[in-house]
Amino acid sequence: MRLLLVEDEKRMAQALCEILRQEKYDVDHFADGLEGLFALETGTYDLAVLDVMLPGKNGFEIASAARRKGIKTPILMLTAKSELDDKVTGLDCGADDYLTKPFMTRELLARLRALARRNIQSPDGTLRFGDLTLYKESSMLHCGENSVRLSEKELRILEYLIANQGRILTREQLAAKIWGYDSEAEYNNVEVYMSFARKKLNFVRSKTEIKAVRGIGYELRYEDV
Repeated sequence: MRLLLVEDEKRMAQALCEILRQEKYDVDHFADGLEGLFALETGTYDLAVLDVMLPGKNGFEIASAARRKGIKTPILMLTAKSELDDKVTGLDCGADDYLTKPFMTRELLARLRALARRNIQSPDGTLRFGDLTLYKESSMLHCGENSVRLSEKELRILEYLIANQGRILTREQLAAKIWGYDSEAEYNNVEVYMSFARKKLNFVRSKTEIKAVRGIGYELRYEDV
């Protein structure tokens, strides 16, 4: 699960990155609010943790700007302030939850798990599109009576496409989502793994297709003909 952390306190950021990576989160960290906003607006993150007091843009401004752009990534706001008005402001700006410093690590992780569950596409933890059912826990893709196991990259690609059904995703978004925001992976890696994902769709005889939109990116389409 890819997580964005925007925190300018160096020690706090280092500690959080270590804790979150131990919990198997793929973490991208930014200390500047403006850089954090640009990263959040890519739409590649499953969760975001924002400090309120940041250089460039504060956490309230980041959340508000991202929501205006249609970014639905669940946001947990961190702050040293405990006043009710600050909590209300954060929620009104689009944050989903609020945690006051200092906090216990267990509480932070529990709140992140709750936000992640809230962001799952179906009550039983599966993703569905057209004739496909994707079981994230087992990495299995089903279509009718046919099924196949996905590699990690194939799973991430299909999960991201299904979660953003109806949208065209650019190669840049896919590269950042699958390989990380700071990854040096080349964009042709996207095309290679997109080809692998298409083969898995064909293997289960799905009518769902990954369509390339020339000059833009990819989208998932289902045509029941």
